[in-house]
Amino acid sequence: MKIDLAVLGRQFELYQEEYEEAALRVLRSGWYVLGPEVEAFEQAFAAYVGRKYCIGVGSGLDALTLSVRALGIGGRDEVLVPANTYIATVLAITANGATPVFVEPDAYFTLDAARIEAAITERTKAIMVVHLYGQAAQMDTICRIAKAHGLHLIEDCAQSHGAKFDGTMTGAFGDAGCFSFYPTKNLGAFGDAGAVVTDDAELAKTLRMLRNYGSEKKYHNKILGVNSRLDELQAALLRTKLGHLAELIAERERIAAAYLDGIQNPAIRLPKLRRNANHVWHQFVIQTEDRDGFQTYLADHGIQTVIHYPIPPHLSECYQYLGHKAGDYPVAEHMAKTVLSLPMFNGMREDEVQYVIETVNGYVK
Repeated sequence: MKIDLAVLGRQFELYQEEYEEAALRVLRSGWYVLGPEVEAFEQAFAAYVGRKYCIGVGSGLDALTLSVRALGIGGRDEVLVPANTYIATVLAITANGATPVFVEPDAYFTLDAARIEAAITERTKAIMVVHLYGQAAQMDTICRIAKAHGLHLIEDCAQSHGAKFDGTMTGAFGDAGCFSFYPTKNLGAFGDAGAVVTDDAELAKTLRMLRNYGSEKKYHNKILGVNSRLDELQAALLRTKLGHLAELIAERERIAAAYLDGIQNPAIRLPKLRRNANHVWHQFVIQTEDRDGFQTYLADHGIQTVIHYPIPPHLSECYQYLGHKAGDYPVAEHMAKTVLSLPMFNGMREDEVQYVIETVNGYVK
């Protein structure tokens, strides 16, 4: 049996008629950029997360980058960020001229709240928390620290659509909640797309200008902006999928539950679930000390896996100028050497799930 990490076509087939109807509606409308579909999706997604405003942008990276810029962070400012995140989180900081200060992750792959205060300096302006793989970070503690030190809080929710901490949606805690709608996400578009949610009217106003060349009124440019606009087609498709997001998450939860119950191999460490939080399983990430051998074994049995992520940002070639070296963040570096994502996608058949479980259990180090 051959099983890919994700098969996006199956999710499309679940609601094919609705997607095609939405796409044709946009194509026939003659309005393709910043129109009624974007406005309707922004209202729907803001309500879903529990925030007042949503600003659709071109990608998750743009959501993060423009949020940092809109909050006035740059120059000599420092932003605390998890040492094990995807590099886009860090790129948003350095694109604005600020400096990333890495903090080790906890056992749940998210920012270790117990290590945050030790990393704060007089130059620290914000904490950028990442709800990695679909599980919410320890937001009660993180919010308390941010408030106590007068720091901005930015949430990278690229992988956590629908995840909650203590009943509150990720994206509803910080000054800005930043989402990616890349096709593989739980709420994925059919191309690049992203959004920022916030309760701050002035921040929302600034973000709307930034995404549209710095303009409120056409050809009247108040600030230095960019072109990062969620288009009408993606907005219509996303609003269609948003109506099914609860059932899509429930399906992933069933697959994850089968993995958690069925995988019983002492060489494999299963993901931990945080108390008072739910996991929406963007990825199902295990750890094993013989990661390369295990990945080869699975490939030989037709199971595709991916490493999320093999190189911590502080050791990436592009960030050599920061002066970090191997051993600076041992927890994150150990994760990079041991994590592996198993197949997880909507439309995954029960026989495929069972095959993965049986194959994993048959692995001998």
